[in-house]
Amino acid sequence: MSSNTSRQYTIETVGIVGAGAMGRGIAQIAALAGLKVRRFDTSPEAVGAARDYLSDTFSKLVSKGKLDNSRSLAALANVTGANAIGDLKDCDLVIEAIVEKLDVKRALFKELEGVVGEHCILASNTSSLSITAIAAACADPSRVLGYHFFNPVPLMKVVEVIDGLRSDHAAGNALMDLARRMGHTPVRAKDMPGFIVNHAGRGMNTEGLRVADEGVASFVEIDRIMREQAGFRLGPFELLDLTALDVSHPVMESIYHQFYEEPRFTPSPITGTRLAGGLIGRKVGEGFYTYVDGKQQAPVEAPAPTQLPQRVWISARVPAAREAVLALIAKANVAIDEGTTPAADSLIVVTPLGFDATTAAVDENLDASRVVAIDTLFPLADAKRRTLMTTPATTRAARDTAHALFAHDGVPVTVIRDSTGFVAQRVVATIVNIGCDIAQRQIASPQDIDLAVTLGLGYPRGPLALGDALGAPTILTILRNMFGVLGDPRYRPSPWLARRAQLGMSLTQSDIADQDNAKETA
Repeated sequence: MSSNTSRQYTIETVGIVGAGAMGRGIAQIAALAGLKVRRFDTSPEAVGAARDYLSDTFSKLVSKGKLDNSRSLAALANVTGANAIGDLKDCDLVIEAIVEKLDVKRALFKELEGVVGEHCILASNTSSLSITAIAAACADPSRVLGYHFFNPVPLMKVVEVIDGLRSDHAAGNALMDLARRMGHTPVRAKDMPGFIVNHAGRGMNTEGLRVADEGVASFVEIDRIMREQAGFRLGPFELLDLTALDVSHPVMESIYHQFYEEPRFTPSPITGTRLAGGLIGRKVGEGFYTYVDGKQQAPVEAPAPTQLPQRVWISARVPAAREAVLALIAKANVAIDEGTTPAADSLIVVTPLGFDATTAAVDENLDASRVVAIDTLFPLADAKRRTLMTTPATTRAARDTAHALFAHDGVPVTVIRDSTGFVAQRVVATIVNIGCDIAQRQIASPQDIDLAVTLGLGYPRGPLALGDALGAPTILTILRNMFGVLGDPRYRPSPWLARRAQLGMSLTQSDIADQDNAKETA
């Protein structure tokens, strides 16, 4: 990164190249913040349509009482069209929001550099391309940065400020201040594939797809588990339908290849096939779900069985988990088998972390035909959903009586096929692990990682805070057990996670060296 901090950046006039959804959204928040906005697009019709869109948007906000009429008129007056690139010459900042093609962006930035003044910042709204690579086309790459907003811009209140290798840190500071002026929360990131949000989002999407690809559970079952058991706003397939596969799948492939085929980011053939078939999501009415009048259609869940087991033996391998299961079924009037080994007619319940039910059964020398595993990562008592898992040998009777037992209080239960880490364990552990790796690579501070993810992805907590809430040692155990069973390097624990878990440190706690560096660059 350049050490040049002699320039002073004052931003009052903003040029926006590209009149699509992102360009319109950025223009809206900039104009409402009192900035002068100049918009350019190679299609004059697109510029006119974008102005009409802003006018209609402001009118709707006024009619709903969300915007004062005088402020609406002032904001609209702040926005003017540019007939040529040369009309952006007196801008203090130009934001590019055009097609995601490196050669096209580089050509634009080279052209802009010949037009604007030396104190004008050139920013790209790219979601996946290297800022350093874009800046390489310019004679002065120090004023080129990433300024990544999320769609819809007015509602998604986070923006990533990305420093290329030669970016002026002071220019980044100016963009941070501007984001706050526009009512957004800025986070600072190093120029790495996916930056923060798209990088961190690999955990939910790629692992959800891996679970489905293994035949562990259906799309709707996985979504229900992640939404109702793990507490996320959307499951992975609901989220993919919302963002649409024509956007999401190329990003998954891009990040995977930019990280040189890193196993943690391996895409799934599921999305490639569905993209080829046009089943891309909500905007076309059909994706992982179908949509009628914009409403998601999902199958009705079958009622739980009612026949309870006569008695239950619960593994003591994880004592806290056993106590949680005992407390849950106390009112079910089922006898508890207190033997050191299960009686011949007892339902066998195991509570593995990271292991599959088969491994747990073999490890404890149990009759796999009577084994059912329950996920205890999240509290059982006040759960909105619980997850059970069978071995390939589990009988229908054992499965159904276990289902009845753990649904006896009316909480829905999902029964899945055998899987290392159930569903919630493996997806959440992957989310936390990738967040830890972002911190380990110093792509962003722990605080900005969590802030970006909660605002940009709508997760209940950022990945590092989520790991702390569940216990870093627990997440580490899940990953190590999954890695031990499968041997798949996608589950190898990040050093950031492993070291802090072993030292009893918070995942949000930086190293002393990182803290010193933050002070030097503040």
